[in-house]
Amino acid sequence: MAQRELLIERQRSMKRFIMQWEWLLLLIFMMIHVVNSFLSPYYLNFNTFIRTPMTFLDKSFLVLPMTFVIILGNIDISVGSTVALSSVIMATAYNAGVAMPLAMLLCLVVATTCGLINGVLMVKFKELSAVIVTLSTMTIYRGVAYVILEDRAAGNFPNWFSFLGWGSIAGIPFMLIMFVICAVLFGILLHKTTFGRKIFGIGNNKNACIYSGIETNRVLLWVSILTGLMAGFTALFLTSRMGSTRPNVAQGYELEVIAMVVLGGVSTAGGKGKIIGPVLAIFIIGFLSYGLGLVNISAQVLLIIIGMLLIISTMILNIRFKRMKKPRVLQS
Repeated sequence: MAQRELLIERQRSMKRFIMQWEWLLLLIFMMIHVVNSFLSPYYLNFNTFIRTPMTFLDKSFLVLPMTFVIILGNIDISVGSTVALSSVIMATAYNAGVAMPLAMLLCLVVATTCGLINGVLMVKFKELSAVIVTLSTMTIYRGVAYVILEDRAAGNFPNWFSFLGWGSIAGIPFMLIMFVICAVLFGILLHKTTFGRKIFGIGNNKNACIYSGIETNRVLLWVSILTGLMAGFTALFLTSRMGSTRPNVAQGYELEVIAMVVLGGVSTAGGKGKIIGPVLAIFIIGFLSYGLGLVNISAQVLLIIIGMLLIISTMILNIRFKRMKKPRVLQS
């Protein structure tokens, strides 16, 4: 019988399971807690693990759709400006006499519309990269927020509105509960549905998906809409936590969110990643920041540390993905 060679994908093994990037993130997360416990004898208590996430969870709602965006092979740097614009319009509408529930709904509608505009521009003008489109809308959305409110603050929200940012249910922060629910839903959407498989397919090879009959434009549009919607939720929680808003809120959020996604093991080339990785990265960076604050280390040092983590993680992930691409040869 003539010899045949078959190229197949690598089979699952215990070694590959243990060597997953998410396990390394979990190890880093545990090490951060160990170090923080040495920095403060009051660190290891229930209140720390429940209350500390409230200081950074508002931006985590952006990490979930940004994971979809980067797996698609795109990027969105307008999310911070979308948060600012929707927050400013909500506050302005409320101060003009609109009922707070309607103002909150308006916040979500404005943010979703911003995401829709981003998606339409990228679909209709394919010669423009996602960076150019979202860089332009980032400037426009932030500019509109400044036109509406100038450099003033707006607030005076009803007392019950603060529950979103500071309230608890059975001792667990409401914001943490909402984030867990959203993370589970986004995880199911990405890993257990046809829509999620289309996202991975487009990220791996967009042209092949087009020739296969997949409506790539529709997928891109819906991901942009989801990104805008979650920016609206971020605006609600952030505004509730601060008690007021200004046109300069959420500045730098886009860079922090992208950093969390990349640190979570999502390939910037598209087509690879898991929702659990960015979720772990959120808590890694959040508790790392909290630990540095215990010893009065400046935010600039935190940026340096995060930058180093990103460089190291990107190098390791590139090596890992290259090895995963090598097929196994079977002979018969």
